[in-house]
Amino acid sequence: QVQLVESGGGLVQAGGSLRLSCAASGTRFQIGIMGWYRQAPGKQRDLVASITRGGATNYIDSVKGRFTISRDNAKNTMYLQMNSLKPEDTAVYYCYAKLFNDYWGQGTQVTVSS
Repeated sequence: QVQLVESGGGLVQAGGSLRLSCAASGTRFQIGIMGWYRQAPGKQRDLVASITRGGATNYIDSVKGRFTISRDNAKNTMYLQMNSLKPEDTAVYYCYAKLFNDYWGQGTQVTVSS
């Protein structure tokens, strides 16, 4: 059973930056793909960015050039550096990991004020 714990959310003004972290524990196996999803009020949960164990990344168009996903396999930790934040980035951000099954973190709130 994999546990995912996010941290780093908060309130920031438009144009500011935040760094999210996701720490995985509870397994001796190597975690495969990991990713960040977000869910705004009244909307579905959508993929923001993903990263393979080898470091290949994928981003949605609206965050390209502003967000950077990375991971430290030795620490079983994933990060999301978010720069030039916009009010439309406001959402609960969820960490996702694939290891035979799908695992989710509890979510961390990101609020960007205009």
